[in-house]
Amino acid sequence: PPPAEAGGFRRIISMNIGVLLPGFSSHAQDWALPVQLNLARALAAQDQLRVIALRYPHRRDQYRIDSISVFALGAGQARGRQRLRLWLDAFRLIRRLHHETPFDVLHAMWADETGLIAAWAGRWLQIPVVVSILGGELVRLHDIGYGLQLSAFSRWIVGRALHGADRIIIPSDYVRQLINTAGYRIPESKLIFGTLGVDAARFTPSSAPPDTQRLINVASLVPVKDQATLLRALALLEPHIHLDIIGVGPEQPRLEILARDLGAADRVHFIGAVDHPELPAYYQRAAIKVLSSRHEILAMATLEAAACRLPVVSTAVGTLPNYPSLGVTAPVGDHAALAAAIRALLDDPGQRQALGQSARQTILDSFTIEGTAAHLRALYRALRTTASHR
Repeated sequence: PPPAEAGGFRRIISMNIGVLLPGFSSHAQDWALPVQLNLARALAAQDQLRVIALRYPHRRDQYRIDSISVFALGAGQARGRQRLRLWLDAFRLIRRLHHETPFDVLHAMWADETGLIAAWAGRWLQIPVVVSILGGELVRLHDIGYGLQLSAFSRWIVGRALHGADRIIIPSDYVRQLINTAGYRIPESKLIFGTLGVDAARFTPSSAPPDTQRLINVASLVPVKDQATLLRALALLEPHIHLDIIGVGPEQPRLEILARDLGAADRVHFIGAVDHPELPAYYQRAAIKVLSSRHEILAMATLEAAACRLPVVSTAVGTLPNYPSLGVTAPVGDHAALAAAIRALLDDPGQRQALGQSARQTILDSFTIEGTAAHLRALYRALRTTASHR
């Protein structure tokens, strides 16, 4: 319904939003997906928000985090027939919740099974659907077995999610090109530029000067993050330059061996997992944040680092090519070019400081949680209005 008139003031009617996710925090202190928890809190501050979590937490449950209602299906690693049962259970849950209190919009985070389910439910229940592309939906990296484009069934799932959405949120030209490369013919009218935001109140600059000899990488230790290229780049830099790697994953033993083979073992610090609230301190003490990934959509760690006034050197993937105020780019897999870009910033304190300032300002202008929530509310309201006029 439109805003109601009361006493000369326009009262904004809150929306009923459904968000589908593969996983969501199991309690208020669980930072499983920090950006999604922060965004959900921002949306729920003004609107009614129901989150449907397909696989995590690993329990079937209904609970609340602040004013967010969470419905967990607890499917874990369900595959085959169990996966089809999960999709049907999710559809039935959405149908029941819609009959209890109608949804104004469904928003699927990731254009995979969440997007498929949302598109299916939206069509049958006449609910507008938004799908965000957030991961490996559009790529196929055969040598490391990464990306949903590797199998025909996964390609079909992504296609159904994209074609069934009323709007598709993409964060960059890089993602727009991936849609075309993957062969999906999506009308331009469906594509909306938008990003997820960082908590700029938590990730802030420090008054203390950084360690000008320290680099930081924050990413899972998996092949697509390509820390091997980063280690090879480090080996080309002066021996007093150190690297903190924050994250865990199956690649760590191989990376440790590579660091030793490169003669850089004493310069690489595998810190492991760090609780989300503790991350700002690690960013604040570094001089440059480095991203070596072969593929990214957003790279939230890049945004967190930028919020801490940290310039970024990144491979030319994801959001950064659209926002040169965040940092500088190098070609994917080119360790010499990556090392040269790092060295240029380390050798120019003035440029490094200026880039850090512009990175922080870019976050405040374009990448805050509050800005993301406001952008999504405007989109949801536009879709609700369009649906009400059908």
